Amino acid sequence: MGRVVGSFGVKGWIKVKPFSGRPDALARHDVWAVHVGGEWREIGLEEFELHSKGPVARLAGCDAREDSEALRGAQVAVPREALAEAGEDSFYQVDLVGLEVVEEDGSVLGRIEGFFEAGDSSVMVVAGSGRERLIPFVPDFVKSVDRDARRVLVDWKADYDA
Repeated sequence: MGRVVGSFGVKGWIKVKPFSGRPDALARHDVWAVHVGGEWREIGLEEFELHSKGPVARLAGCDAREDSEALRGAQVAVPREALAEAGEDSFYQVDLVGLEVVEEDGSVLGRIEGFFEAGDSSVMVVAGSGRERLIPFVPDFVKSVDRDARRVLVDWKADYDA
C-alpha cells in the first residue's frame, strides 16, 4: 500500500509514499505490515497526518529520528482481509498476482508474480516461457482485467522486450 520514503522531524515520524489514489487510506488501519530486514513485521500505527507533501505517520517503537531512518525504503502493507472488497472497475494488486497475462493476439506471456512502483506508475512482473517481463500497468499497455477468467489482456509486442 506504500513505501517509507524517509523520516519526518526528530521524534520518529516517517514520510510515506502511498500506492493508493487516496493518501489517507493507510490511516484506517491500526496495524501495518512493514517489510524490514527481509521480513514482514506487524507494527502498530500510533499517529497519522496528511501534510502538504504527503502522509506522515508515527509507528509504535519508532521514537527517534534514527528509528525512522532505519525504516527508509521499507514497504508498507496491510493484511488483505483488512481491506474492503474492490469495486466493479477496481482491484488490489495483491488480487492480480497469479493471473495469466495474454497478448491481444492470444499468446500467453506468463503470470503476474508481483508489482513494483516506478515513478508514478506500477509495473507488473510477469514470468513465463523462461523469461521475466516488466510491463507498466498503464492503459497504453493493459487493456482489460478479467478477474473471473483470471486473465489480464495486454498490448505488449515481442519487440518491446528487446
